[in-house]
This record gives sequence, C-alpha cells and structure tokens, in this order.
Amino acid sequence: MNAAAGPGSAPASTPPPPGTSPRRPSVDWRIRFAALSLIWGFSFLLIKVGTDGFAPFQVTFGRLLSGTAVLAVAMAVRRERLPRTAATWGHLFVAAFFLNALPFSLFAYAELTIPSTLAGICNATSPLWGMALSLVALSEDRPTRRRVAGLGLGFIGVLTVLGAWQGFSGLDLTGTVLALLASLSYPVGWIYVRRTLAGKGSSTLSLTGSQLFLGTVQLALVMPMFTDVPAHVPLLPTLAVIALGALGTGLAVLLQYGLVEEVGPTTAQMVTYFIPVIATAAGVTLLGERLNWNTPVGALVVLAGAALTQSRSRGSAGASRRIVGAGTAGRDTSRRTTAGPVSRS
Repeated sequence: MNAAAGPGSAPASTPPPPGTSPRRPSVDWRIRFAALSLIWGFSFLLIKVGTDGFAPFQVTFGRLLSGTAVLAVAMAVRRERLPRTAATWGHLFVAAFFLNALPFSLFAYAELTIPSTLAGICNATSPLWGMALSLVALSEDRPTRRRVAGLGLGFIGVLTVLGAWQGFSGLDLTGTVLALLASLSYPVGWIYVRRTLAGKGSSTLSLTGSQLFLGTVQLALVMPMFTDVPAHVPLLPTLAVIALGALGTGLAVLLQYGLVEEVGPTTAQMVTYFIPVIATAAGVTLLGERLNWNTPVGALVVLAGAALTQSRSRGSAGASRRIVGAGTAGRDTSRRTTAGPVSRS
C-alpha cells in the first residue's frame, strides 16, 4: 500500500534496443500518475469496506488473487517468462511474505478497529522505517544530517497523529500497532529484495507477478486455519475486494511500472506523498470518519520527514547516475526490485 517509497522500492527500467525509440504511451504520464495516486489512496477505503463482509485473511486472499490475475494477463500479452531458478523462487517467497501477505493482512486486521484515514497515514511511515533500517542493513545508505533530521521529524509527526500529549486517548492501540507493523514490513522486504534479487536477469514484471502468485499461495494455505467459509457473499464487500486487487494491486503495478520507465523512479515514487492525503479525504467524505486537527497536521509532518529521509545531496545523486550509466548500460541494477509496485495498500 504502499506504497511509500523506501530504499530500492521502484523497479528500474530497461532501455530499448539500439536504433529503436521507446513507444510513447497514449495517455500522458501526469494523468497516469494521478490515477495511481487515486487508486492507492482509495485502497484503504476498499479494505474497510471489504472487512465489513469478510474476515481480514479473506480480504487479503481475494486481493492477491485478483492482482495476480491482472499481472498474469499482462505477462501473457508481453510474453514474459517466469523465473527459472529455484533460488529466485525461494527469495520471491520471502519477499511475498514481507511485501504482500503480511502487510496486507495486518492492514486488514488493523482496519477492524481503526479508521481508514489512520491506516493510510500509518502507511506513510514506511520511508521512515526504511531509512532507519537501511542505515543498519545497507552499507551504501550513509546517514546525513538532513536524513537524520527527517527521521526525527517524521516520528514527531507520528506522535502528533496519535495524540501522544493526551495519552493516545480515543485510539485503538492494537489496531494502530498493527498498521505501523504493516508499514515496517515493507522496508524489511525491500532490503531483503535488494540483497537477494537485484540484477537477477528476469524482468521486473515477471518477478512482481511471480511474487504476487506466491503471496496468494501463502494466503491460500493460512486462510482455512483461521477463517470459515462465508455463509453468504455480500455484493459491496465482494466488489471492494475485487477492485482492491485488480486495481490497487494489479493495475497499479502496471501503472507504476510504466511511470518508472518513462519518467524515472524518483518522480514515480512521489506518488507516496499523495496516498495519505487521498486516503484521508476518502475516509472522511465517503465513510464519515471523524478527523481531529492533529491528524492532518501530523500527517503533513510525517510526509515532510519522509521527504527529507529520501533526499540525496546533488553530488552523490550525480555520482550515482554516472556510475549507473557507465556500468550497467542505463539500468540501475542495485535498485531493480519487485518491492515498489506491489507494496502499497
């Protein structure tokens, strides 16, 4: 749901063969960017509606199944090949757990007791968790004053959202902790993917589709142990779950995949900062959720902190681009992952 943009969260693009020019999409990238923001922003509302009729694990399973179906069609149209090595499938299994099965389920359980607006704001903390973890786990991510300040500012924003000065009164502690753990799960998965799947040869679409398939398998195994077959299938929650998967997990992947190819990962990741705004507007206007002053104020502080944690100095950014251009024929293999597109709620 993510998707929040953490370390290596966006797939790298593959340049066209020499002598050819990339096909320009018929729809302007700004329109697709806006559509992606809306889809991911409304995902939290769809989770809330889905849990009105189904158990959280059932919502997650339906979501992953629908998303996998969309990507399977896309892979068939583009004639993408599945990963061939057992090691790659093993790494994708772990990635599917941390980037899909676990966070999607945690958000669904969280929204049983917290509003979708709060879940969307908790999702925006993923870059903060990501920076904190990457400083420990990724040697190329060095702390700077700006990034450390962003981390501190972001968590001040979290405390503001939660109303720490009034003892977190009025909040369901369990649901809030589950949403924050879901947001933490994403960067754990991103770091794992960067360490194990970067530059593996398979396309980003192939890795992403395979990852979603494995997440669906995981939920298919777990769901019968904790849920019963629904006595009836309510229409609105069913449509919400299908839309959550087909749009928020399937189509959204393809949209971001195209955006990264056209405008680059930095611009594509800016969608992160629109998600909590849209999630809050949707929850308040369509679900009638209550909004206290500290929620939007804290959310803005969180986003400001997240933006600082993702910033790079001009010198290091320029050096990174030169290394990528010279050494990998235009592909940033260190950031070629499946994490970004499928980690959003």
